[in-house]
Amino acid sequence: MGKLFYILLFIVQTTSSIYSQKNTVIANNKQDYEYFLDFFSTRNKQVHEKSLSYIKNNWSDHFEAIAIESLYFLRNPSTSEKLLNILQKNTKKYYRYDFNKWYEYIWNKDSTYQGSYYTFKAALHKGLDARFEHYFLDRQDLSTIRLDEVRWGGVIQDGIPPLRNPKMISAKQAKYLADTDIVFGIAVQGDIRAYPKRILAWHEMFTDRVGNIPVAGVYCTLCGTVILYKTQKDGVNYQLGTSGFLYRSNKLMYDQKTQSLWNTLWGKPVIGPLVNQGIELEYLSVVTTTWGEWKKRHPETKVLSLRTGHTRNYNEGEAYKDYFTTDELMFSVPGVDTRLKNKQEILAIRLPEETDENIAISSKFLRKQKIYQSTINNKNFTVFTDVSGAHRVYFTKDIEFVFYDQNTKAKDGNGEVWHVKENHLEHATTHQKLTRMSTHNAFWFGYQAAFPKTKLIK
Repeated sequence: MGKLFYILLFIVQTTSSIYSQKNTVIANNKQDYEYFLDFFSTRNKQVHEKSLSYIKNNWSDHFEAIAIESLYFLRNPSTSEKLLNILQKNTKKYYRYDFNKWYEYIWNKDSTYQGSYYTFKAALHKGLDARFEHYFLDRQDLSTIRLDEVRWGGVIQDGIPPLRNPKMISAKQAKYLADTDIVFGIAVQGDIRAYPKRILAWHEMFTDRVGNIPVAGVYCTLCGTVILYKTQKDGVNYQLGTSGFLYRSNKLMYDQKTQSLWNTLWGKPVIGPLVNQGIELEYLSVVTTTWGEWKKRHPETKVLSLRTGHTRNYNEGEAYKDYFTTDELMFSVPGVDTRLKNKQEILAIRLPEETDENIAISSKFLRKQKIYQSTINNKNFTVFTDVSGAHRVYFTKDIEFVFYDQNTKAKDGNGEVWHVKENHLEHATTHQKLTRMSTHNAFWFGYQAAFPKTKLIK
């Protein structure tokens, strides 16, 4: 989601601006969540004391998420301490200001918040970005995920600016790239492109037409995924952007028309008017490889220009260097699966339109295999891992492969030669083609959090 832009401010607004008209405070008819909003709507100590007294004397479990979220933003030490003491006394948890632990606590039990939490969240975050209100207000019946698991990531809407129709240059023009630099390679309808990690990590998304198909490439730096989505579904082209919020440390997208929130790994809306409309975007393959290897395979490739329209330090390894060099998480998840390290890379194998079956294969395991064969939904597939560690997966029917030169040539059990191409395997003499399977890489912790029942192969 990007480095936190620590907006150290009081979310101080007049009462009329922080509450929508329909939720204006009416004397003697004040709702529970409005007592928490008092901490932000005024600096009046007497108002704070009255609100604290009400919260203390009327404590309910549904206050937990609201109290934790209030403390996260509150910059009044005296009020914060008193609210924290009420929270700790009623939960018997003494985490002080360790918000990751507080969130893990509420996430690992049944949700207790009420529908009014949506109104609270809309009003609170409106103080950061007026557009945030639209994500949550009146959407309590339009959500498929727990709202208390939706956390602000530290930026406003599109505060990490997506690259819209970015300038591309030829491989020969890309003098700024070293052969060892990491790139994300795509091939759509013969349109071959590379997106260097050193640039994309600062923007986390690009939107464009590739092979004359509208697409969005979404990079969740926190969970290590780059997924290429076709943004057109049933005749509608969704204009996607970065919402500023996270779900299980995975960035949430939004669409410009409805302001619905979308899960990046699922490719579908999870809060807002588009929920339960049967919308799930198709994703295409992305290869994580080195510039030298991609350029060798595809000398005709286009690549991102450094002229993005933004000023950033686009040197290799600069973006998120502290985050990528440790196994620590910036934002917690409900639980971690210790069978792999948090940020160990896996290859995601799934067919969402056909089955809920889901496989995660350790990239470390695959680098030792060169060729790995298995099945999903009774379909045989083969993973080929090249010298850069990049994985390409194909539906291989009943054909068993026994050799791969880790470049462009493979042999089956009958000694027949096949050419390993981006979108298919092709028999050298008969030109039979085996279809490429859409896959992407991810960090283990983020993928497992999104798909808790995934099968791990390591």
